[in-house]
Amino acid sequence: MEGVVIRHRTVKVNGISMHVAEAGPEVDAKGAVLFLHGFPELWYSWRHQMDHLGARGYRCIAPDLRGYGGTTAPPDVASYTAFHIVGDLVALLDTLGLAKEPGVAEKQFAPAHAKRLMRQMLCHCFSHGVFCDEEMDDHKYPTSPLPPWLTEADMDYFVTSFEKTGFTGAINYYRNFDKNCELAAPWADAKVQVPTKYIVGDGDITYNFEGIQEYIHGGGFKEDVPLLDEVVVIPGAGHFIQQERAQEVSDHIYDFIIKF
Repeated sequence: MEGVVIRHRTVKVNGISMHVAEAGPEVDAKGAVLFLHGFPELWYSWRHQMDHLGARGYRCIAPDLRGYGGTTAPPDVASYTAFHIVGDLVALLDTLGLAKEPGVAEKQFAPAHAKRLMRQMLCHCFSHGVFCDEEMDDHKYPTSPLPPWLTEADMDYFVTSFEKTGFTGAINYYRNFDKNCELAAPWADAKVQVPTKYIVGDGDITYNFEGIQEYIHGGGFKEDVPLLDEVVVIPGAGHFIQQERAQEVSDHIYDFIIKF
């Protein structure tokens, strides 16, 4: 870690209160990078990359998505469609005074709002693993040793943050799977029309799903993402590559950004 200060604030966007972490300069920045976490993560998952890019003059923005951490968790299941998330993020960019800034976004963010992004980074997308809690009891940690990239302090942060809103909001995303397919139908044939770099660990279970590697390396991915710049497969890495291989992923993101 290079010691960049992480700033925190809560902003009103799209009818909810969103916790946002920021790093790097607020003015006279080289550009802005929007980091979006997955399940069951928080803004904190991107702390290493925020530190790395913030020290290099980029304004780094990482929100807790709705239902996670310090952001509002609406009780209605119907409030967790992909369109709600897109609405939250567009409203966040507007609230922060950012338009058409560089972005690190999930795949669903680009088709409907590609014009708001100058470039895109996809890290371990396609699907996300759900952790089983059979070994958990009153928020106690699993008895198995923590991986070397995850410290007790990290676990304390994740557990404390999830206690604020719980997993209920996050699980509601999965309850909207069919609804999301219905809502996204008009964009079924849409292409991701921004420069894109894809990073994945070769041990990521989603990378090893049947047909996925053929899709990524056999031309299907490039067909859907015409401006695909590079596919990076990190040997020996799993799903949470931005933490498992923090420096390597940070370097890949930086190298990608400065190319354009």
